[in-house]
Amino acid sequence: MTVAHASPPATGTATAPTAPPEGRPRRRRQWATAGFHLGAGTLAVLWLLPIALVLVTSVRSFDDIAANGLGSLPRSFTFDGFRQAWVDGGQQQALINSMIVTVPTVLVTLVLASMAAFALSRYDLPLRRTLLLTMLGGNLLPPQILLIPVSKLSEMLGVYDTLPALIGVQIGFGVGFYVFVLYGFMRSIPPEIQQAAVIDGAGPVQIYWRIVLPLTRPALAALGALSFTWIFNDLLWAITVLRTDSRMPITASLIGLQGQYVSMWNVIAAGSVIAAAPTVAVFLRFQRHFVAGLNLGAVK
Repeated sequence: MTVAHASPPATGTATAPTAPPEGRPRRRRQWATAGFHLGAGTLAVLWLLPIALVLVTSVRSFDDIAANGLGSLPRSFTFDGFRQAWVDGGQQQALINSMIVTVPTVLVTLVLASMAAFALSRYDLPLRRTLLLTMLGGNLLPPQILLIPVSKLSEMLGVYDTLPALIGVQIGFGVGFYVFVLYGFMRSIPPEIQQAAVIDGAGPVQIYWRIVLPLTRPALAALGALSFTWIFNDLLWAITVLRTDSRMPITASLIGLQGQYVSMWNVIAAGSVIAAAPTVAVFLRFQRHFVAGLNLGAVK
């Protein structure tokens, strides 16, 4: 009779690999998030600090700044700087001139660019790509090499030192870029929509006005806000085709204000706030369209 002997227990036992503690990755993510917020907050403070300094300076009196310094804490509060910049410094007329130039330029440029982009994107036109690249290439030229030709051409046409001359220059140099952006956006519209409209008897004008243009509203809003900012803040073309101080827009008038009130920093700061207020208002109104509309037009 044989007796089965139990095998001796193994001397070495296999152990499962130990997992890293769960708290370590979480702490790393927390430190990374804290570092990101700290860096972003620091950049935001550095970005907003000059703006806050201009705002505080604009509501201080000249005596306060002269006695305590520009970087000291404010000891006065007054709107005399705004009154001097608005009335005595000519900012009122300059702001009117800027609006007279900016609003028609934005409207006319968007209408022309949308019509051209509609034709180039929805119809098989001859030399379509050549026309599009020509419009885009015109915006790649540095404007400095065109200052003298534009000035001489405006003198030959008899429109030098007039606001219509500045409007024409802004339209001519902006429409190419807007056509390029709207072309990419309109090209992404499904062709079945246009085909259905053609079957229903719609012509090119009706397709453009009732179908394509409403679908292009995000890109038009983005371009309208951006073009308003660019044209309103433009200085180069204003001092190229204008000469009379009473016709200067707000940016050129701000330079004259700095020469008129050399050491009165409160007046200069108030003029800067007046010049920046319209573009800030437009940006706050259309901020969600700034990146969204341009990205749609560029990617699609």
